[in-house]
Amino acid sequence: MLVAGFPAGSFRTNCYVVAPAAGGPCVVVDPGQHAVDPLEETLARHRLTPVAVLLTHGHLDHTFSVAPVCDGHDIPAWIHPGDRELLADPAKGMSRQATAVFGGRIVFREPADVRELTDGAELDLAGLSVRVEHAPGHTPGSVVFSSATEDGVEIVFAGDTLFAGSIGRTDLPGGDMAAMRGSLRKVFLSRRDDTVVLPGHGAATTVGRERAANPYLQDLHEDDVPTDAPAVQLDRRIGL
Repeated sequence: MLVAGFPAGSFRTNCYVVAPAAGGPCVVVDPGQHAVDPLEETLARHRLTPVAVLLTHGHLDHTFSVAPVCDGHDIPAWIHPGDRELLADPAKGMSRQATAVFGGRIVFREPADVRELTDGAELDLAGLSVRVEHAPGHTPGSVVFSSATEDGVEIVFAGDTLFAGSIGRTDLPGGDMAAMRGSLRKVFLSRRDDTVVLPGHGAATTVGRERAANPYLQDLHEDDVPTDAPAVQLDRRIGL
């Protein structure tokens, strides 16, 4: 599996490109602010052709470039229905400060082709099997995407649900700390320690590292969680 990523725009939002290998189809995850040019450079460098954009949630820093990317390549955007309205009206999910900066200055719209995600769905895209899990808390429609490498290591694209050492904020419109705690318990603590977590901001990590050291996971509990899997070398496994 090929995973290439770069931080986009002033929000430094991680945009990822995922493919079985170079020289073929791929999916794009979370094309944020000013992501178009570095995305095109990444696609050209690896000789990739995008077939879909996957959105972990509807916040502007993750969706800023979704319309030009999707419409420019004639591909669909996938988003959970709980966040779909944010594509055309991102101010509904912004803080007052962010609304003051962006409100009225830029006109946003949905891409021409928008498809809605459902919890537990298995998407067959670009030769990859991608599992969708609803993970509300940061936003009502937050999801995580997971797939597995050839040697069986699971990779989770976590959006703003889980970061290295932290979690996504829940004080924005639609945020819910109780829902966030439930999502962290259900989606992450149930996974093996060697599961690679690629967050929406910051460095890659593993479930094992976060289980051991992330303060937001310390008082959560999950029955029958496997904790004996070995850690992986992130730079070797995913090439970031």
